[in-house]
Amino acid sequence: MSDPSSSVVGMSIKQRAYPTAAQAAVMRIHCGQARFVWNLAVEQAAMWRRHKGPTPNNAVRMRQLTEARGAFEWLREGSTVVQQGALRDFDQAQRNWWAGTHRRPTFRRKGVSEGFVVRDLTLKRASRRTGMALVPKVGWVRFRLSRPWENIEAASSARVTLKHGQWHVSFTTPPPDFKRAPTGAVVGVDRGASAHNTLALSDGRMLAAPTLSVRERAKFLALERRLARQIKGSNRRQATKDSMGVLRLRLNSRRTDWVEKATTMLVREHDVIAIEALNTKGMTRAPASKPDPDAPGVFLPNGSAAKAALSRMILASQWGKIEQRLHHKAARATSPVTIVSVPAHHTSQRCFACGHTAPENRDSQAVFECVACGYAANADTNAAENILARALELVPA
Repeated sequence: MSDPSSSVVGMSIKQRAYPTAAQAAVMRIHCGQARFVWNLAVEQAAMWRRHKGPTPNNAVRMRQLTEARGAFEWLREGSTVVQQGALRDFDQAQRNWWAGTHRRPTFRRKGVSEGFVVRDLTLKRASRRTGMALVPKVGWVRFRLSRPWENIEAASSARVTLKHGQWHVSFTTPPPDFKRAPTGAVVGVDRGASAHNTLALSDGRMLAAPTLSVRERAKFLALERRLARQIKGSNRRQATKDSMGVLRLRLNSRRTDWVEKATTMLVREHDVIAIEALNTKGMTRAPASKPDPDAPGVFLPNGSAAKAALSRMILASQWGKIEQRLHHKAARATSPVTIVSVPAHHTSQRCFACGHTAPENRDSQAVFECVACGYAANADTNAAENILARALELVPA
């Protein structure tokens, strides 16, 4: 069933930002100073020893920041809002680690973790497709509007990030209600790892996650070959990595857009959605090493290469994100939507028509033909129908 605890306290709306060259230069300084302050906090926390007593808490770190700004002019010239925001981020990261919900905060690297937080956000609308955000020491920075302005205007804070030469700004806003009317429709969803069939619905529809185009894949392959020939640490190698990163960002944006549209369609059109109970993290975890008992220090083959290929396909199919967004949207729906998770065993081997279960029923990855009754169907559609049938047994009438 849908878990009430999966409701979202806040949501993030990520938009592309377009600072001027002068603004981008100051924003890069903000990124460096936020990273510097964060890394100092990580280093202090790592110095904890039982016999030395407690390490500084957030209040002490804030006082130390004030003293450091007074002692170092380069730090004083930066934004105190940005630097304090980095310390608040670290304090929350520590709390999340202690609560067991996140990993321990680690050092941030230049060129990898580039960003900073703006609190007490001020926004204004410039045009139908453009908004402006006030960044400390920078001024009004233009960003593209791809969401209704009403959703963004309610933002309480923003996170500015730089990745592969592209600036983005993410706004934290309260999630709006998901408006829908009851339909009485039910659907089963089978998640696949095929490039042509990411989601198979019990009504026969097939939904495929987007990929790079043929031209983009050829370009990415050419960039990989160029990267292999370039000297590590060179500017040209970094430019090649940035070009590859832009293609990855483009693909990630397409997949995120597809997940949002697919889950919105499912929640809007159906009152009951049945999915398999899959442990996506466990399925994509690297296999454990197998030490050779006869040769210390030697390891036996563990199938990690084949497992890595399957894991990449599962992650590219966005299994975990699809399930997460279904729960988020169902929790905010203005009319009830029930998400039912059912056991996944034998859903692909069971005949929906007669119930006969055998591995021989699955003639291939795409074809299902029952050896008992002769029922033939698309294998993924048959699995989705079995998922829905199991779910309807669990949903009270």
